[in-house]
Amino acid sequence: MQPLATDMPVAVIGAGAMGAGIAQVAAQAGHRVFLLDQREGAAEAGRQSIAKQLQRRVDKGKMEQSALDSLLDRIKPISELSELAGAGLVIEAIVEDLEIKRSLLANLEDVCGEQTILATNTSSISVTALGANMKHPERLVGMHFFNPAPLMALVEVIKGLATANEIAQSVYATAAQWGKKPVIATSTPGFIVNRVARPFYAESLRLLQEQATDSVTLDAVLREAGSFRMGPFELTDLIGHDVNYAVTCSVFNAYYQDTRFLPSLVQKELVDAGHLGRKSGQGFYSYAEGAQKPEPATAGLMSCDADTLIVEGNPGPLAALVTRLSASGLKVIERDGPGRLRFGEAVLALTDGRMATERAAADACNNLVLLDLAFDYDKAGRLAMAAADQASSQAVNDACALLQKAGMAVSHIADRPGLVVMRTVATLVNEAADAALHGVASMGDIDLAMKAGLNYPEGPLRWSDDLGFSLVHTVLTHIQQSYGEDRYRPALLLRKNRFAEKGFYS
Repeated sequence: MQPLATDMPVAVIGAGAMGAGIAQVAAQAGHRVFLLDQREGAAEAGRQSIAKQLQRRVDKGKMEQSALDSLLDRIKPISELSELAGAGLVIEAIVEDLEIKRSLLANLEDVCGEQTILATNTSSISVTALGANMKHPERLVGMHFFNPAPLMALVEVIKGLATANEIAQSVYATAAQWGKKPVIATSTPGFIVNRVARPFYAESLRLLQEQATDSVTLDAVLREAGSFRMGPFELTDLIGHDVNYAVTCSVFNAYYQDTRFLPSLVQKELVDAGHLGRKSGQGFYSYAEGAQKPEPATAGLMSCDADTLIVEGNPGPLAALVTRLSASGLKVIERDGPGRLRFGEAVLALTDGRMATERAAADACNNLVLLDLAFDYDKAGRLAMAAADQASSQAVNDACALLQKAGMAVSHIADRPGLVVMRTVATLVNEAADAALHGVASMGDIDLAMKAGLNYPEGPLRWSDDLGFSLVHTVLTHIQQSYGEDRYRPALLLRKNRFAEKGFYS
């Protein structure tokens, strides 16, 4: 399907940060853009905000003044809906209210020609519901940009029940022509990103509530071991807890209170207190002038007389850590065994979703210390570990010393199922697998959406394949057994793959 021709005007309704950003994207792609807002002066203010931001690029020599002037000439602030009659594509980016959006769409149908594509930038309202009262709902499509629209690559193209396939494909091609990375999704609650991402916040909030460690340490572990761009607490502070909590509640209620999307009491307390994050000056962290961010919990330097690492069997993903330790000069001896490491008194293994205390009892291995997942053990700057209650203080010391020999900071957290990165990744994979099973989007589009929309280091389904077909299923099964909750039930597609001994892409 062909993208919208550049000689066709694009209209954006709503000149706030998102609407102005979308207008900038369309203008940069060569379209004339009509920018409309019902608030007096708002459309011109939106145009000026674009000018102000791009002027910084000109001042830094990253953009020619003539290019900026030409772009601004293509953006025309308007005040009347009737001026949109000749637009080829109209994108609404107004308040997230079903009835207000429906009223606007009805008016647009009366104003715009039959060939005009009507798009909604909604992040949470059903495209099907928005189109239900339209004369021609087949012309309505979701075109969900991420903030800031000029910088974020992802655009979710959302098909409502009545959306014509050629309309969705045309918008997909248009987004690609605009330099974006579009994905196709069906109109289900949260679409792709706002649904699949819920565990990223939810599991760390639960670990915080369970006093596994503090927020700054959880953020540091997910950044430095998981390679996520931001930790969940600094990210929700940036988004705003009122916004993030509202989205969680919306998805939770839309899925009939499925416990996978259960909102957090910890976050509700912040919202109730007005501690909304950066915009209020206080969230998980203080943003008052001169406030210093606390340091993550990090084990002090440990010493150990042992000079040999014993590798018993195949340690799975920890093999990359063994390679790193070997490169540091540590002597490594390999022998048969259950996939564990021995160093001094410590017996170390990758978490499988059980608590270390439970696993130590089951395996009759008192000095067990479990290690968290890292996206890349060769580059990870920090790793979380949890020791069994039965473990000696010397075993804990030796485990810390081993990781420090690899140049890692060590965060010793309380013994909780799945630790931090492994638990987060497993639940992200589970939600992505469920979305794929239900036809929300293709597996490739789900992975692309999470990378392009949230800067994840890898798409969750591809990440699961890299870990091996059975590991995530095993971890989730053990976490579910620990809590006795349906929240951690393995998705049907994940379970099927486990018994077929295959991955999502193989």
